[in-house]
Amino acid sequence: MMKDKSLTGKLALVTGASRGIGAATAEALAAAGTHVILVARTAPALEEIEERIHQAGGSATIAPLDLTDGENIGKLAAAVAERWQKLDLLVLNAAMLGSLTPVQDIDPKEYSRLLSLNLLANQALIAAFDPLLKRAESADIVALTSSVGSEPRAFWGAYGSSKAALETLLGAYADETAYTGRIRVHIIDPGATRTRMRALAFPGEEPESVKAPEVVAKAIAERLAANAPTGEKIRVEA
Repeated sequence: MMKDKSLTGKLALVTGASRGIGAATAEALAAAGTHVILVARTAPALEEIEERIHQAGGSATIAPLDLTDGENIGKLAAAVAERWQKLDLLVLNAAMLGSLTPVQDIDPKEYSRLLSLNLLANQALIAAFDPLLKRAESADIVALTSSVGSEPRAFWGAYGSSKAALETLLGAYADETAYTGRIRVHIIDPGATRTRMRALAFPGEEPESVKAPEVVAKAIAERLAANAPTGEKIRVEA
């Protein structure tokens, strides 16, 4: 049986890294010795996370960009390839909630934006970084999902369908790369977590009644360090 692997000296790219689970995961990976590329649309928010990582003795680089622009993703992959030649960890966290509404009332334009970020951008990231992941001695992809991706719920059709498709996409990639023995795919359902998206979905909920993003981040870091199988979906409990 393989021993748990160290994250020290690894290179990770985390999307949606400006707040919530993405920011907490970036900080957890940096604390474990990983250099983290922080990706999100808002540069000032990324700079705050970068500064926190540096103050804690970690290492990070910011990459502000809009993930719905496939050309941006290609340019980022080219920049990472030129500077580091490989990528060890890819965390697909960026997502939008969209409106919670009956299926027949889903706004087509909003649904298109939601699918562009929650699904299509993640496929584009995998496509762009697949060569760099395969250059690593061992590599991992983490995709954040939701219980509504596998358990349909009224009014969550738009968001839930995007996560169901994401899970299928990542499951297929896990199956396609399993033969290499060098790429592992992890599908993570964070469960009820204190994030901005959660607050939008449940405005009357007391924030302190659900777990902090750091709990999810710790679970992700521990799974990446452990000898976990590829393609497995797990839920993070409090």
